[in-house]
Amino acid sequence: MEHNHHHHAPKITKLNRAFIIGIVLNFGYVIFQIIVGFRIASLSLLSDALHNFGDVIALALSLLAFKLSKIKSTEKYTFGYQKASILIALFNTLILLISVGAIGYEAILRFFEPEPQQGFTISIVSGIGILINGLSAWQFFRDKDSDLNVKSAFMHLAADAAVSLGLVIGGILIHFTGWVWIDPVLSLIVALVIIWGTWSLTKDTLRLSLNGVPNDIQLEKVREEILEVPEVVGVHHIHVWAISTTQNALTAHIVLNQAYDLATISTLKKNIKHHLEHINIQHATLEFEIEEERCEEDC
Repeated sequence: MEHNHHHHAPKITKLNRAFIIGIVLNFGYVIFQIIVGFRIASLSLLSDALHNFGDVIALALSLLAFKLSKIKSTEKYTFGYQKASILIALFNTLILLISVGAIGYEAILRFFEPEPQQGFTISIVSGIGILINGLSAWQFFRDKDSDLNVKSAFMHLAADAAVSLGLVIGGILIHFTGWVWIDPVLSLIVALVIIWGTWSLTKDTLRLSLNGVPNDIQLEKVREEILEVPEVVGVHHIHVWAISTTQNALTAHIVLNQAYDLATISTLKKNIKHHLEHINIQHATLEFEIEEERCEEDC
């Protein structure tokens, strides 16, 4: 939507800044968690560090999607490099799932060979995580319903704050009860949270990599939007796929009730594309047919 670029420039600049702040804060926290986790041999802290690192990657990918959307197309890459955001997301989710396997294996070993834990330290480190994730999530709260990447970032960070709260409670229990088995249990819970969040993302990115229909697009809704235009009596050969994590494309054959001149066809095309923009389809290639021709073809 060319006419909206200048209008949204301040918001895009603000979101870029929010993503950068979120990435820096959370990456710094990941390093802090790893250092403390190794020092006190806390598997739950190390597991949560991996979880937070996955969300740093998610934030970076969302920022990358904004950057890639500005790259112009070339003769070799007619859609630019926007598809890279989907492929990188798929690659990172696979790495996270492999890492979860390592966490689970180490947690099971800890049940048989428990190590003393500093529950109070775990609680303090996790309390810092609540502040960092809460602050990062707050930056995206106002715009979370305006873009799928922004909403994803907000949900990830809010979930991180909830996980950190759980670790705070777990650390307090370890401190007052001395139950060292709580640490591997917490790491398994974090691993399950990662799988729950990553599995859905893995399926989505795999489907988009295979040019499947994006999760937020319903073909029946696409037909309804196109048929809202009075001159349109039918639509077929609909294909919808994702160009990137933020932009979708469509090709379709549109059946008109009668023949129209080129000026009217141009107006109809703009009208249909306007309807499609409301359901998150930014690029549409349309082929027009006349109802009588369509009938003869079917016969």
